[in-house]
Amino acid sequence: MSDVFLIVGLGNPGPTYAGNRHNAGFMVADLLAERIGGRFTRHGRTGAQVCQGRLGGPGGPAVVLAKPMSYMNLSGGPVAGLASFYKVPIDRIVVIHDELDLPFGTLRLKVGGGEGGHNGLKSISKSLGTRDYIRVRFGVGRPPGRMDPAVYVLRDFSAAEREELDLLIDRAADAVEAVTLHGVEWAQNRYHASV
Repeated sequence: MSDVFLIVGLGNPGPTYAGNRHNAGFMVADLLAERIGGRFTRHGRTGAQVCQGRLGGPGGPAVVLAKPMSYMNLSGGPVAGLASFYKVPIDRIVVIHDELDLPFGTLRLKVGGGEGGHNGLKSISKSLGTRDYIRVRFGVGRPPGRMDPAVYVLRDFSAAEREELDLLIDRAADAVEAVTLHGVEWAQNRYHASV
């Protein structure tokens, strides 16, 4: 067992998907990598890109930031591979993902629970053999009218949403830092109250 946190941003690889709602997790992971002054590089055979460092400065918690390159629905293999490689216990795995069941801009943190139809989470739960990892849920809202949710999440954020997006990604990154520094409960009290 190590004292490192594995922080996984979910998304799909490649420029076609870069601005999609489904890539909110990648966006937060990219900002966290910037904050620790690191760059993502390919990690062996796990099918993920990783960036290692410490959050919150030199004395902060050690983290492995990860972006699975396997496409969303197959995220579990890379996450389980990295957890095994770095010997990260389940209670130190943080997964950042888009959440249809929360209004755009809403942030919620929780440990365990259902996957709400999110195929990335389903894959991770199956590969880890448990749902008891930490989730940082980034609200993207429900699709308008009768649009298929699967189509909606693969669309880019709207122009109006993009005006707020940088601020919201920043806030989500702050919440991830808070989880590693102070624990989930502290982060929930801080970030659930200030919506």
